[in-house]
Amino acid sequence: MVSCKFFNFRKLYMSYQNSPKHLPPLIAFIGCDGSGKSTLSLEITSALSKIRPTQRCYLGQGSGNIGRRIREIKYIGPILDRVIEKKATTARKKGNKIPGVLTALVIFLFSCIRYYNFKKMTKARQNGVLVVTDRYPQTTIYGFYDGPGLSAAHTTNWFISKLVQWEYKLYDRMASVKPDIIFRLNIDVDTAFARKQDHDYELLKAKVEVTPKLSFRGAYIVDVDATLPYEEVYQIVWNMIKDII
Repeated sequence: MVSCKFFNFRKLYMSYQNSPKHLPPLIAFIGCDGSGKSTLSLEITSALSKIRPTQRCYLGQGSGNIGRRIREIKYIGPILDRVIEKKATTARKKGNKIPGVLTALVIFLFSCIRYYNFKKMTKARQNGVLVVTDRYPQTTIYGFYDGPGLSAAHTTNWFISKLVQWEYKLYDRMASVKPDIIFRLNIDVDTAFARKQDHDYELLKAKVEVTPKLSFRGAYIVDVDATLPYEEVYQIVWNMIKDII
């Protein structure tokens, strides 16, 4: 059941009215892997496109797709992928030291890709297009969950320190643009793992634990029980969206 029995439609309406220059609504889906945000964002976009100009925007980094391409390189691909993943994981953990300039540059590059996609999204809204996002950048949690990748670990290298600062500024700019409504898809770790068995259980657990802590700078958030059958979750979300379009 959606945990929004006190859902305030007036507050949501005012959130939309207070958007800069009355831009079209910005709707975001966030949640742990396996919560259904990708499927929901795709199908909601498809439904909305029949009513008004709508675009879906993926605001993740796309590092998973790039990793798969690296693994496909003959002979050295799998080894190279493991080395990069190990160093990137080290750099994203609090208390660790960022392992070298190359690792920092790779993480910074992925953040730049996210920022590029974010700017494309804002341009679409300026052109009158309603936007639905899969994921949304935030500055509450560092190192994962769409937060700054370089801010969790530490460094004594002056160049890496600059990259950390530059990356945080990118995330700060993105996070300052608040969606009109965020659907926070809540799920337990066992359900998430059952749906995403190729994912790391401990990482899924960490994402499940921090999901309720994400405030997105006071944006309007609706909590949805994503353990419900997909059809029920979709109907809950769709009924709410119809009230702001």
